[in-house]
Amino acid sequence: MAIFRARPSPFYILDEVEAALDDVNLGRLVSLIEELRSSSQLIIITHQKRTMEVADALYGVTMRGDGITQVISQRLRSDLEA
Repeated sequence: MAIFRARPSPFYILDEVEAALDDVNLGRLVSLIEELRSSSQLIIITHQKRTMEVADALYGVTMRGDGITQVISQRLRSDLEA
């Protein structure tokens, strides 16, 4: 995260970065993510509920009973700027 602050980018892709974090450090990471999203777009691949709770939108892949996958999406915040 220090590199992200020193060399900002318009977007970031984070893949399971919080998987090994305890609750305290996960809270710190979520705070940093909220700070970064004011100036950048973030794509975060996660299974952590707390990380998903700060998202503007969620995208996921699910598999039906017949083995066909389907992409689903859900916008969480309706007050987003265009």
